[in-house]
Amino acid sequence: MENIRELFQVMTRRFGLLNKNCCSAGGCDISLIQSHILYEIDHQHKPSMQQIADPLGTDITTFSRQVQSLVKMNLVKKTPDPDDRRFSILSLTTEGKFIATTIDQQMNAFLNEVFSHMNEFEKETVIRSIKLLNNAMAKSNVCCGTISG
Repeated sequence: MENIRELFQVMTRRFGLLNKNCCSAGGCDISLIQSHILYEIDHQHKPSMQQIADPLGTDITTFSRQVQSLVKMNLVKKTPDPDDRRFSILSLTTEGKFIATTIDQQMNAFLNEVFSHMNEFEKETVIRSIKLLNNAMAKSNVCCGTISG
């Protein structure tokens, strides 16, 4: 039988998910978590801190530190929610939008290059399989938590 964990280990390395910085755009080195934060802010309408932290499975303290570093880099703007000032709304600055778009283009170019080594049937099979895996992981009660032995 295939060593499934090893398959995921290799895929993680090849995706560069173990690198300190996942991307470099506009002279900024962006960590993987920061890249995910920028992506989520870009794809949600006026999200609160919690609305971004929850889907990323990040505790609010770690998340706040990451957001603060993105604010210092002038990529994210944090403004009090006009309806409830206890909450902050996150948005991308012009530079943040540029960085998010650049990362998106880099990732799409990378994936297109990877898929160029497959025929259409293989590509569709991989995409369908990833969707199945994502759905199964969403149903798992141990997904996204700390694995303990």
